[in-house]
Amino acid sequence: MPLTRLLDADDAPAVASLLQENRSYLAPWQPIRPDRYYTEAGQREAVEKALEQHASGSSLPLVIEDGSGVVVGTVTLQSIIRGAFQSCSVGYWLSEAAQGNGLATRALSEAVGLAFGDLRLHRIQAETLPHNRRSQRVLERVGFVQYGAAASYLHIAGEWQDNLLYQLLTPTPERVELA
Repeated sequence: MPLTRLLDADDAPAVASLLQENRSYLAPWQPIRPDRYYTEAGQREAVEKALEQHASGSSLPLVIEDGSGVVVGTVTLQSIIRGAFQSCSVGYWLSEAAQGNGLATRALSEAVGLAFGDLRLHRIQAETLPHNRRSQRVLERVGFVQYGAAASYLHIAGEWQDNLLYQLLTPTPERVELA
């Protein structure tokens, strides 16, 4: 049974509640956001924007559910670029209570399957803070390899921070015909 599914407008209350409960836990790994982001109204706006990006083909926003159907996080294939690049970036987060059960690894594996399957992408990139060993282990278990580092790459927790860059290439590359 899959752990991930497409984000839905009805997920806004559950995601808002989860973000409120995990705000302090997630703070070291995420950008600083306004208080409204953590409300149901703020999440309704965020979900609407994510679904618009999905409709345009630039994103695949997924929720992560535990085995009983409770939302415990998200994984998003974003910045999908077509043409000669056929690439995207992936980001994910999981509630503190859901940590340590292999859910992030399984959810990321499912997202990778969609990226290389239905979306027919060639490459997935992930970024992680150098001190975020848990996230690095998830990436490595799924097959991502570190290929570089970027100084002052993302504005996380209120400051520009260095990031390690990971990538995963499709195991079955295909020829891409460009118009």
